[in-house]
Amino acid sequence: MRIKTVGTWDDELWQDARPLYSEAFGEKGAKPVHIIRNMFAQGIAELHVGYNESRAVSMALTGKLLSDKVMIIDYLTVSKKERGNGFGKHFVDYLRAKTAAEGYEKLIIEAESEATPANRRRIHFWQSCGFFLTEYVHHYIWVPETYHAMYAPLNGDSRIVTGEELFTYINTFHRLSFRGGGKKED
Repeated sequence: MRIKTVGTWDDELWQDARPLYSEAFGEKGAKPVHIIRNMFAQGIAELHVGYNESRAVSMALTGKLLSDKVMIIDYLTVSKKERGNGFGKHFVDYLRAKTAAEGYEKLIIEAESEATPANRRRIHFWQSCGFFLTEYVHHYIWVPETYHAMYAPLNGDSRIVTGEELFTYINTFHRLSFRGGGKKED
């Protein structure tokens, strides 16, 4: 799989990623495009698209908290047709190596905490990629789902962290994402 990453808004790359993003998150939890563009305008986002030959099969949107040395995987998906072929693990390995090479200390994700079969599969996937699950369950005021934070330590950082600490980073990133509101262009 070939992966292309950009740290500035790229219409062409977004057109490759958008069908995957809509398929996975369109009905539940997708950020509007104007908010994503706002994230790029602030310099806190990267878009990653994975290709199998010339076809986009995976995408991720990551958030950067440079001063905290934390990278957050905000969204990651593999095309439903391509799941089970190792693309997700390969993609996470790429993100982990890239993030570590750039000097970040942690790679963080949030996973829905309700004990459904789908959520358990997702948590198991992240654990198989080297992420640690925290016990703390976070309740947002604007969405009904509850979440766990998961993290992969990088660059020799072996300190155990709590979910509360990780959600401090996640909440900071979300607050920055929506700061200014972006310009509506969906």
